Amino acid sequence: MSDFIVGLTGGIGSGKTTVANLFADLGVDIIDADIIARDVVAKGSPALDSIGQHFGAQFVQADGQLDRALLRKRIFSHEQDKLWLNNLLHPLIREQLISQLKAASSPYCLLVAPLLIENSLRSLVNRVLVIDVKESTQIERTTKRDKNSTEQVQAIMNSQVSRKVRLDNADDLLNNDDCSLTMLTKSVVELHHSYLELSNY
Repeated sequence: MSDFIVGLTGGIGSGKTTVANLFADLGVDIIDADIIARDVVAKGSPALDSIGQHFGAQFVQADGQLDRALLRKRIFSHEQDKLWLNNLLHPLIREQLISQLKAASSPYCLLVAPLLIENSLRSLVNRVLVIDVKESTQIERTTKRDKNSTEQVQAIMNSQVSRKVRLDNADDLLNNDDCSLTMLTKSVVELHHSYLELSNY
């Protein structure tokens, strides 16, 4: 197990995946909460069966996969449904996260979690790295990437902690507003060396 865990977080559209991939290129083990969240509701999973029973058969597509778009629309307009879903999925996700963190073997590892602060995952990490961009950048990138409306993106942003709260929780900050890939890579390499020192590698 990696004895030193860095929690990487940031709002939607901040570039978390790009930064995580740069760390992976340096040989750092990545544990991604989003991937785990998809895995726990995979075709045939008990969690997907529960979702189908609770919300209705139309939330499971003909191919047996979860209809994510329909579910997202539902939970962002019904607070009780969002609470029910979180109560179902969060313990499953946390269990998988801990299992994968224990299996990590690089000198330090990265826990990538968009909702690191919201879901009380801080206790699992030694340090928090926040990828920060302006809210206007988040909206611009996400509407372009996901073909979502500005309103949909704003609703997702509203469901996450504010930029200020995120910054208040940061041990390390990486601004990704106008960063070229070269600049971003340089910043990641600097952080990598810092984390190697902190992990006593």
